[in-house]
Amino acid sequence: MTVQFGIDRLLSEPGLRKPLEGKRVALLAHPASVTAGLTHSLDALVAAGVNVTAVFGPQHGVRGDLQDNMMESPDFTDPVYGVPCFSLYGEVRRPTGQSMHIFDVLLVDLQDLGCRIYTYVTTLLYVLEAAAEHGKAVWVLDRPNPAGRPVEGTRLREGWESFVGAGPMVMRHGLTLGEMGHWFIRHFGLDVDYRVIEMEGWRPDAAPGFGWPADRVWINPSPNAANVNMARAYAGTVMVEGATLSEGRGTTRPLELFGAPDIDARALIAEMRRLAPQWLAGCKLRDIWFEPTFHKHMKQLNSGIHIHAEGPWYDHEAFRPWRVQALGFKAIRALYGDYPIWRGKDFKYEYTDDVLAIDVINGGTALREWVDDAGAEPGDLDALALADEAEWRDEIADLLLYRGD
Repeated sequence: MTVQFGIDRLLSEPGLRKPLEGKRVALLAHPASVTAGLTHSLDALVAAGVNVTAVFGPQHGVRGDLQDNMMESPDFTDPVYGVPCFSLYGEVRRPTGQSMHIFDVLLVDLQDLGCRIYTYVTTLLYVLEAAAEHGKAVWVLDRPNPAGRPVEGTRLREGWESFVGAGPMVMRHGLTLGEMGHWFIRHFGLDVDYRVIEMEGWRPDAAPGFGWPADRVWINPSPNAANVNMARAYAGTVMVEGATLSEGRGTTRPLELFGAPDIDARALIAEMRRLAPQWLAGCKLRDIWFEPTFHKHMKQLNSGIHIHAEGPWYDHEAFRPWRVQALGFKAIRALYGDYPIWRGKDFKYEYTDDVLAIDVINGGTALREWVDDAGAEPGDLDALALADEAEWRDEIADLLLYRGD
């Protein structure tokens, strides 16, 4: 069955668009905000007669032109339609009162990756809070979670909220953005006019995509999200942003691999298998060499590991990317003792101060402390994560809009 995303249903079903008649409509979008025919949602909505009066862009911008993290997007005027385009990634990460006065309904059409740290999740919370404050409506035009329904990781601990940690969810949350909006509204007690234009035919556990429909073209939702394998691995590899290791930025396969000039990838894989072979189920680890053209270890030969959550090795239920990457860190600590794995507090990660990026990413100190404790075993981290994962599954069970395989 062909899957229809929220934008496709909104365009093909006049009844869904009817409440927008006579309304001023804003669109929160990025380059992956396209229809089944690859028309950008902004163009498609205007062609359908929707009165678009403003556009908002998340991290990396409406146009997706900014490659790295912490590259702020400016406001500008759309050159085709002449409407203002407001950046939600810069000094301003929440819609300003001024921008909230030029629309009645905000359509959110963002492709997510299913991971707490992906900033589009936090941007959704911020626009919901702004809409509640200003009496505006928010509609999420829902899209698939390409990582599917499995959940993994510890929950963000109180006091560790940030732009990459909107609330106490696990790292790999298993929700679509539309479902996440319902969780935000309930968890934070928001009084907001909220609607999800649901997908039709999405089966999150169905092969071969297991979250991503096989008949849909993949378009990068951010510059370094190049394919479904990256989306599956991201809940683990994103932690490398808080490490001195390269996560592959400056290569053609970022956030699917990790490495450094001064490690031995083959020895690392062997140590990972020795420490916790059960954590490596559902994927294939391949030792590689790579030389980033920019970013960490630029123009140096790196020994690394490519995580393949694809092909005959992929098992959707067994693959646990957060544990795979945690195990990679643990193996480095076991092999190289005092290796400087973590970036220091001088590295300002996503508008935070005087904290380690790895702790911001994990929403607490537990993972880093487990890696650095020579006596800590895989079962110790499992005990923390399993309890949080079970609690999260129970908490979101009634919010799932899509079921079945």
